[in-house]
Amino acid sequence: MARQDSWHGMVDLIERVVGEDDLLPSVVTGVRSTVREVAVLPTADIAGHTRALLAAATRALAARRGPTEAELSFVEELGSTRARQGVPIEAVLGAIHVAERAIWSRARDAAASSGIEAQVLLDARELYDDWAQAVRSRLITAHRAADTGRQTGDRDLVVLRRLLEGGSAATLAAAEAGLPAGGGLWILVARPDDSALEQSLRDQGPVLIAHLDGLLVGVFTRAPGVRAARRPGGGSTGPAGLAGPAEPEELGTVRRLALSALTAAESTGRTGVVHVADVAVLAAVADRADLTAMLTDRHRPARTELGAHAEAVAAAVRAWLESGRDVSVAAERLFVHPNTVRNRVQRFAALTGIDPADPFGAMNAWWLCRAWLASDDDQQR
Repeated sequence: MARQDSWHGMVDLIERVVGEDDLLPSVVTGVRSTVREVAVLPTADIAGHTRALLAAATRALAARRGPTEAELSFVEELGSTRARQGVPIEAVLGAIHVAERAIWSRARDAAASSGIEAQVLLDARELYDDWAQAVRSRLITAHRAADTGRQTGDRDLVVLRRLLEGGSAATLAAAEAGLPAGGGLWILVARPDDSALEQSLRDQGPVLIAHLDGLLVGVFTRAPGVRAARRPGGGSTGPAGLAGPAEPEELGTVRRLALSALTAAESTGRTGVVHVADVAVLAAVADRADLTAMLTDRHRPARTELGAHAEAVAAAVRAWLESGRDVSVAAERLFVHPNTVRNRVQRFAALTGIDPADPFGAMNAWWLCRAWLASDDDQQR
């Protein structure tokens, strides 16, 4: 009876953890910042599927069973959907792993404070692992089936995938695509809805372009020229991240650098083609979700103290730094009085202990404010 009561206590604890208001936003933020291929998906999409998987796993734990056919049907639909969206199966599994780690970390901490025996927690985790293994197996099968159908007849996409695999396969794929690698190759990534940019890039030649993992990905024998960043009627295209040059076997890594450049460009409002070397610091910041978490945890009391004013203060500090510490320019950007910007910067410095006038303090201040604002955006969605 005592063991049965312990199990009921464990199930209640899991349900409480899953039901915490900040869990889902936290998990979604972690997934989007850690698994770059998934970050292109709408927040609501990630949240909806995560919520459904959490609910199914909780029901399975409560009943001490594996997944039902109804649950596996949902998993099949998820696998097919992600394949159609161009999200690789490795990224799908990586996103699930990030969510699992966050949830079980909370469950472990809650169990310790609730008096749940370690053996009961271990039993629950083993049962969950069995459930998750069956789910992953069905997910992989469904994704592969859908992905195979999606790739049929799309030669450029097939060649591009091989090119990004690295090694000798990449060298052969480059030769097949007519991409001489003597001077190195360049990779550009952009959002897939900018048709003007895509057409301009295709005119650069020789070039291999395809829609992959929810992005427009292009491989070039030389860096795309300035005209690739211009619309036919004038004006700049949306941002595109560029990295290179590199040998074919290194293009997998270079593609990730180009994606980092795209993310950095979007976060600072840049347009046109942006090389990762031009936004190196911003790209490094975007890639360190672990340090971002540490930074925000370190200054959580300051954000709590700011309360409803946190977003306005963060926006003022960020605008001030991005305007070269020019109060007037920042105020015009935010449609507020210059004194308002000064007061908010001073308030931020007083509560966090960060001196944004110091070069290193400025980077920490910008990084922290960017994280605060990104978190607010995710919660509003």
